Amino acid sequence: MNPADRYALTFPGTPGTQAPQDVVVVTRTSATGPGGHPVYEDASGIVRAEISDAGEVRMLASGGHQSPHFPVHAEPLP
Repeated sequence: MNPADRYALTFPGTPGTQAPQDVVVVTRTSATGPGGHPVYEDASGIVRAEISDAGEVRMLASGGHQSPHFPVHAEPLP
């Protein structure tokens, strides 16, 4: 199965609030992650994730002192 060029990553809202979920669109880069799968990032380059062909997501830090949150869902986009 070929990986998608773009994904919509859905992150949970702030715990204990009625905040809506955040959705971030990431695009495939030429890089591969530690698991050998493609790395995707948002337009700012801050949100980076390695996404497998099975849709498994590994968030990657894009800078020091980051503690990336895991998305609830990764949806391939056309």
